[in-house]
Amino acid sequence: MPEMPEVHGLAVFLAERTMGRTITRATVAAISALKTYDPPITALQNATITGSARHGKFVVLSAGTDLHLVFHLAKAGWLRWYETLPATVIKPGKSAIALRIALDDGSGFDLTEAGTKKSLAVYVVRDPQEVPGIARLGPDPLDPAFTRDVFAGLLEDRRTQIKGLLRDQAVIAGIGNAYSDEILHAARMSPYAIAAKLDASEIDRLFDALRTTLTEAVAAASGKPPADLKDTKRRGMHVHARRGETCPVCGDVVQSVFFADRSLEYCPTCQTGGKLLADRRLSRLLK
Repeated sequence: MPEMPEVHGLAVFLAERTMGRTITRATVAAISALKTYDPPITALQNATITGSARHGKFVVLSAGTDLHLVFHLAKAGWLRWYETLPATVIKPGKSAIALRIALDDGSGFDLTEAGTKKSLAVYVVRDPQEVPGIARLGPDPLDPAFTRDVFAGLLEDRRTQIKGLLRDQAVIAGIGNAYSDEILHAARMSPYAIAAKLDASEIDRLFDALRTTLTEAVAAASGKPPADLKDTKRRGMHVHARRGETCPVCGDVVQSVFFADRSLEYCPTCQTGGKLLADRRLSRLLK
């Protein structure tokens, strides 16, 4: 799933390539992806793009102050950019394309989604806050106002595992499964640690790891074209999706815990005092 750094990279790329350009055509190929009807998708035609921004994991392309194209790529979505947009006609349901945007210089992009589970979401709104997922976002962890004390306040009285809290978009915007793994590895902290039980030094360590991990990932993603962003993300991962590989910090073997639709990765030596965390999927099979 694209997370804050990759979405930031897309927003920066789109700002460089689309600002000042006019949308000549907006074609919806997957009706289920379009979540709004007022304004209609046709309102984008002949609109001039004036801005591109990131809100959590959402990209917002603005055409003035009262018309915005918003999209969330979900787990399997992506943006495919074309310097020269293909002239082929999109047939609904016949390809991975959910939305095509054509610009007045012949360039444009497709939003695509792989697989059969369709979660990619597109909105046309007058205000980004009309998008429910944006309206409920917690603070952005790279905002200068997001201080160590603000972070500590978010953890207070939350008797939930720290991995889940980092992924909760209503608590902190933009972090998903991959970067929560990386942040916890950098902080030398178990994903099962209870947020409310962290002491001051652990909060310090986690906050520093969060800011450093995300800042470095955003810097790596900035300036990259969409086609390069996935590989950039993979190269930056120390534990996420590296089950069975060697931890680059201590040399132990990276382990996984599997859930219904995802997994988490961690280093036992760095994060759990050498203890292997129970694999929930295997435990169920053994019952």
